Amino acid sequence: MCTVSPSAAALPDPTRPAPATSAEGVRVLHVDAQLIVAEKPAGLLSVPGRGEAGRVNLASHLQAMWPDALVVHRLDMGTSGLMLLARGLEAQRRLGAAFEQRAVGKRYEAVVEGLIEAEEGRIAAPLMADWPNRPRQKVDAENGKPSLTYWQVMARTAETTRVSLKPVTGRSHQLRVHLQHIGHPIRGDELYAPLPLRAERLLLHAAEISFAHPATGLTLHFASPAPF
Repeated sequence: MCTVSPSAAALPDPTRPAPATSAEGVRVLHVDAQLIVAEKPAGLLSVPGRGEAGRVNLASHLQAMWPDALVVHRLDMGTSGLMLLARGLEAQRRLGAAFEQRAVGKRYEAVVEGLIEAEEGRIAAPLMADWPNRPRQKVDAENGKPSLTYWQVMARTAETTRVSLKPVTGRSHQLRVHLQHIGHPIRGDELYAPLPLRAERLLLHAAEISFAHPATGLTLHFASPAPF
């Protein structure tokens, strides 16, 4: 779902396809002359990786249709949901600056282990790479970079809590480490959840993204329902 505020089209592209899901599970939600918004399925790399398996990824898939598509941000391989790509270097520069200036609104949904008692809160825990155990990250009060996540409970079951997450910063594995830090790792997280994982995938989804269009300045908002 996409909404534009104020109500107007943002540089429509006559080559824009109807939203459809590809063989790789990628669904394109929006294309115009400046950007692409797509849904990445869980298990697909955001960008090329090592070896033959790394050739199958969201960026390469979209570049086959739009050769000027450039990555602006990434999602972990296990995370599903909305990704924004720029078309051309100038759009990439402007959208990249919006991420750096924290002018991009992002909301995720996750299912975590255990029952969170409070209804909402914040996690301010500095993060850094856990070098001996890469790609793991860790909380480090002395050497970590400032990291902030806001959370709100959406629903509870007997064993889990569904939460809405709004990261202010964008550190590697931030949501995964922050939730583990408060004792509620994301279900299905191979790096940070206890065994057995009790989920076939990482239950983390990029559900909403909003930003100013790099050419028109109009605010675009996209939403994607969590598939779990």
